[in-house]
Amino acid sequence: MAELRTDATASASADSGAPLAMRGEQLVKRFGAVTALDGVSFTLGPGEILGILGDNGAGKSTLVKILTGFHQQTAGTLYVNGQEMLLRSVDHARSLGIECVYQDLALANSLSIYHNMFLNREIVRRGPFRLLDHGKMRERAAQCLDDIGVHVPSVDLPVERLSGGQRQAIAVARAVNSDARILLLDEPLAAMGAREAALIIDLVLRLKEKGGLSIIMIMHNYAQTLDIADRIMLMQRGRVTFEQHSAQTSVPELMDIVRREYRAMRANGTN
Repeated sequence: MAELRTDATASASADSGAPLAMRGEQLVKRFGAVTALDGVSFTLGPGEILGILGDNGAGKSTLVKILTGFHQQTAGTLYVNGQEMLLRSVDHARSLGIECVYQDLALANSLSIYHNMFLNREIVRRGPFRLLDHGKMRERAAQCLDDIGVHVPSVDLPVERLSGGQRQAIAVARAVNSDARILLLDEPLAAMGAREAALIIDLVLRLKEKGGLSIIMIMHNYAQTLDIADRIMLMQRGRVTFEQHSAQTSVPELMDIVRREYRAMRANGTN
């Protein structure tokens, strides 16, 4: 197995005394005889962007599902804002300020931007009939998009008329609008061209500059991740095999680790 370097971990918690946004210790997840996570430890500092890299089957998706309350770990401990926490459900995670934007975005394409921004969290007028307050939702959606630098012609525009990058931006804006303090982005640049990827990269960096938000990005592209993330964590076969500050590693180094692991698997006769 590739040699694990974790010299970046300690500095992730070095701040002005604020607790880590999230920390996992020896997280294990088993599905019957299959071990999807095998002792994964990580830290996420306040205001930090952590990039998690790995091929299919590395355990990234399982880790995300634990961090969002969709699954509970078989063993190990998770801390949120310094408090030990077993996330019982997605709603429980959201109540703690943990939001995730998945690859499918979960947007209703036929609805307007502002409707999507408040999907399942609609603002209603006071009174016996509980009517939707469209005016307030339009106003708040426009304000949220303006605050994070997302530009659209009108919040009344149906989502289906947006580009892929704009849709991703709306999904991120919806999470931010829900008072997220920890944001997980699952392959946010997948299947995007250079221009649309640049839109999302700029958005993520603006969110970091605004402060108050810690971000985990699940990624495949090593070069893009090193450009965006403060730290990277490489996962292989359910384990963390490398961790380092982005400025202190490179694509060739990461590729060399992956090749060494692959050769070790071949030598051991595993797939």
